[in-house]
Amino acid sequence: QGTEHTTQHLDLGPTSWYKVRAGDKNAARGAWQHIALPAYASELQGRVAFAWPAMDAFYEEDERIVGHAADSYHRIDIRQTSRHLVVRHGDRIIADTKRPVVLYESGFAPRWYVPRADVDESALTPVERQTFCPYKGLCSYYNSGDAHLAVWSYPEAYPEVGRISNFLSFEPDIVSVQLDGKQLYLEPGQTVIPHGPDRELTVAEVLPRRKSA
Repeated sequence: QGTEHTTQHLDLGPTSWYKVRAGDKNAARGAWQHIALPAYASELQGRVAFAWPAMDAFYEEDERIVGHAADSYHRIDIRQTSRHLVVRHGDRIIADTKRPVVLYESGFAPRWYVPRADVDESALTPVERQTFCPYKGLCSYYNSGDAHLAVWSYPEAYPEVGRISNFLSFEPDIVSVQLDGKQLYLEPGQTVIPHGPDRELTVAEVLPRRKSA
């Protein structure tokens, strides 16, 4: 149902908004349409888009999209390495390994993951925080002393990135991370906006769905 609400898109011009009604549910600004598109975007003419936060769920075929829609051009590569990685907080060594794996992900700086056998887990305290990545799965976090959210892990990473499953990674801007004696620092592209489990989708629903895929 059309509304009087309009906005101006920087590149695509004026945008009309619609109210979406399904059964007894209403979303006041649940969909939009660009009404005066430039020639280069003519393929969008006559098409309506639904607002992600206004809908209860989005699906690709029979599978619910969680977190946010995945980008088909997004790539992740994981490589085994024998480089020497040492993680410290103050005078305490938290991790010391010569068998980390490095994860290269489109748009992000490399992330180094350490097997738990090479981590002093007595230095870690689990916290009640989880975020969700549509490419890797559900992520859990740890504090190390007063270093809050310094460590994270994907306990049951998706099969496509299963090599990092239950490994631990460390924030180089919170604790000291050295690779072959060189200090690592937070690089452009390493800061991300965390996504929790999608809307009303529970953690219990996320993991079994992917296990059976």
